[in-house]
Amino acid sequence: MERSKRLAGKLGRPPTIRSVAEHAGVSKSLVSLVLRGSPQVSDAKRAAVLDAVRELDYRPNAAARSLVARRTHTVGVLLDDMRNPWFVELLDGLNSVLHEHGLRMLMADGRLSRRTGEDFTRAFAELRVDGLVAVGTLPDTGALAEAAGRLPTVVAGTHDPELPRVDTVANDDERGARLATEHLISLGHRRIAHLMGQGSVGALRRHGYEAAMREHGLESGLVMAPSDATEEGGYRAAVRLLGGTRGGERPTAVFAFNDIAAVGALSAAQELGLDVPRDLSLIGCDNTYLARIRHLWLTTVDNASHEVGRRAARCLLERMDHPSRPAERQLVEPTLEIRGTATAPH
Repeated sequence: MERSKRLAGKLGRPPTIRSVAEHAGVSKSLVSLVLRGSPQVSDAKRAAVLDAVRELDYRPNAAARSLVARRTHTVGVLLDDMRNPWFVELLDGLNSVLHEHGLRMLMADGRLSRRTGEDFTRAFAELRVDGLVAVGTLPDTGALAEAAGRLPTVVAGTHDPELPRVDTVANDDERGARLATEHLISLGHRRIAHLMGQGSVGALRRHGYEAAMREHGLESGLVMAPSDATEEGGYRAAVRLLGGTRGGERPTAVFAFNDIAAVGALSAAQELGLDVPRDLSLIGCDNTYLARIRHLWLTTVDNASHEVGRRAARCLLERMDHPSRPAERQLVEPTLEIRGTATAPH
């Protein structure tokens, strides 16, 4: 170590591949072969290069390595909404698999892209990422399609857009909504409201709710209110549903688009003097950490966010190895996590 410090001091700057070559008495190209693990180098020359690397404390430049290998070992991740905890858990699953394969994530906020008009997919391409993952519903499908023509691309956590040679990994959102609605029906509820979400995911969850209600002859109990994926949106929608009347009767149960909207609905119910679950049963969707907070203990649909992320990563790795294979579409099966916010009507 002391010797390497003296050598570095003499060089006056961080050692380069040229420094290593001069110290070992070999060419730069031979140093490159050793660093890449090439078998075309004699044991004696390899030992001389590795000794020089240790003595000079040489750190190969990542950018230079990427130019040689034509890979940067990075993956661009364009996230629709960084505020949504379901996406955060998806990213954890995504990153766990990418990290196992020596890949690092570079992340961009889709909401910022919408505000500024900046095309982050182009920025990722300029950074020479090895692949791209679009997480959640993104409005600019044209930019994504253009990026997918240059980069291995996977869409995760939503059902659109459908693009050639772009894999999709999402939840079976219609099935999840059916599970929630059928659970409330099995408890004896007949007036079940739905706080709707947006995009393809919102449409599928709405269809699942409507189908379950109709199959049980409960068309007259269909009540839907537009919302969004925020607590404030869930609160306002629930106030409209629970504060007014529909044929003189309010809903006895609510299925919310996601856990965040369900938390807003819970606040609205409490402000209106309704106890959950005695006066109002409530089910969310996504099984985020919010649902597991003890004083909320929310019954919710578990959409296996971590597994969606892991599958998306595996699809990307496969796409990177086989860029021309047909697009694959995977749906992850949901389950219902029963906790403390839904019970029989009183």
